[in-house]
Amino acid sequence: MNADFASFLYLVSGVLFIMALRGLSHPTTSRQGNLYGMVGMGIAIVTTLALAKPSMGGFALIVLGLAIGGGVGAVTARRIAMTSMPQLVAAFHSLVGLAAVMVAAAAMYAPESFGIGTIGDIHGQALVEMSLGVAIGAITFTGSVIAFLKLDGRMSGKPIMIGGRHFINAALGLALIVLIVMLVMTESYAVFWLIVVASLALGVLLIIPIGGADMPVVVSMLNSYSGWAAAALGFTLGNLALIITGALVGSSGAILSYIMCRGMNRSFISVILGGFGGETAAAAGDDGVQRTVKTGAADDAAYLMMNAQKVIIVPGYGMAVAQAQHALRELADKLKANGVEVKYAIHPVAGRMPGHMNVLLAEANVPYDEVFELEDINSEFAQADVAYVIGANDVTNPSARDDKSSPIYGMPILDVDKARTCLFVKRSLGSGYAGIDNTLFYKDGTMMLLGDAKKMTEEIVKAMDH
Repeated sequence: MNADFASFLYLVSGVLFIMALRGLSHPTTSRQGNLYGMVGMGIAIVTTLALAKPSMGGFALIVLGLAIGGGVGAVTARRIAMTSMPQLVAAFHSLVGLAAVMVAAAAMYAPESFGIGTIGDIHGQALVEMSLGVAIGAITFTGSVIAFLKLDGRMSGKPIMIGGRHFINAALGLALIVLIVMLVMTESYAVFWLIVVASLALGVLLIIPIGGADMPVVVSMLNSYSGWAAAALGFTLGNLALIITGALVGSSGAILSYIMCRGMNRSFISVILGGFGGETAAAAGDDGVQRTVKTGAADDAAYLMMNAQKVIIVPGYGMAVAQAQHALRELADKLKANGVEVKYAIHPVAGRMPGHMNVLLAEANVPYDEVFELEDINSEFAQADVAYVIGANDVTNPSARDDKSSPIYGMPILDVDKARTCLFVKRSLGSGYAGIDNTLFYKDGTMMLLGDAKKMTEEIVKAMDH
């Protein structure tokens, strides 16, 4: 294939990737955006194969790899539940990071195959690019593994504090700079693998101290890291598609992280440096004080909502786990038929990932014009008769607003406690994913509806017919 034509095709795939990102920004265009991304990636893969002109044996190995990877991806995507999507994203990021490390190792041991020189005489610029790619890739790999373990419940969502971690992180960062300089000067395999080991350790140390409530931003940050790793290796390999794709993923992930940090009143620099969550996070958890809780039943909730003028529904991870979105839409339909104004309030990180609740509500055919983001609806809770919270714990915790000692202090929350009555559906009075007791449970205007989110909502719908 002509190199100029290949560059044109890579440009086309880059444009399609941009259109994919644009389409994925809203539920109504997400399917189309996903299609653009698939077509763009298909063009990039075919173009790369045409340029490489592998032997029959090499071509067979490439096709086999594509079949295995594509098959695993297809099966995983079909089987995974929406509730597990955040940890799936984290797992996929880890694979991108691992791939970056493996590609960099291949380039280090066979530079002539990548057009960057010969063994013992690799171009200095290529070594810098390779070093950056392998370092960011290794950090992404172990950081994403830790994020996956926390999101999947295989590791505690509470921050794990390590004494002197900031000093250790700074020392590792300085060591990486020194090692990269040494690699450029010596082209030593031992130095290359020291860079890998130091970066793997740094990935763990950056993510382990971060609490569960902040994990959605961490996943977004790791997404950005994986993009920059790919872009760095794109320069090493001279692959335009990899540079474009990596830059798009890296920049979009960084922008999303910044937007989320601003929405959660967190420091963007603190996220990048792994200081997210802060030292106060060690104080997370129940203080052991006994408090009074007002509990209710489905009949109580049905009566309150049917006699309300305005109800704001706040979905969260508990709704996703119970798959209660269809029952929730039926409840809303009943209320609207009775003349009640119904709106949905979505926190930026409800469900542990941006857009998670929007997708679930769209799946249940909830009208888009009834769904509002935090900044657009928070002022309306004071005028609402009922706030129906269904499994949204940390994002409704008043401690974030009122308690300066709380590890989530400063994070904007949905002000459900300002509604006349807050109906809170939850299995138990246990703490949320961040491991923090929710003071909302004990407020005078809160009625706890303890039980499965779907079953409780269905019982309320039935009670509305009586």
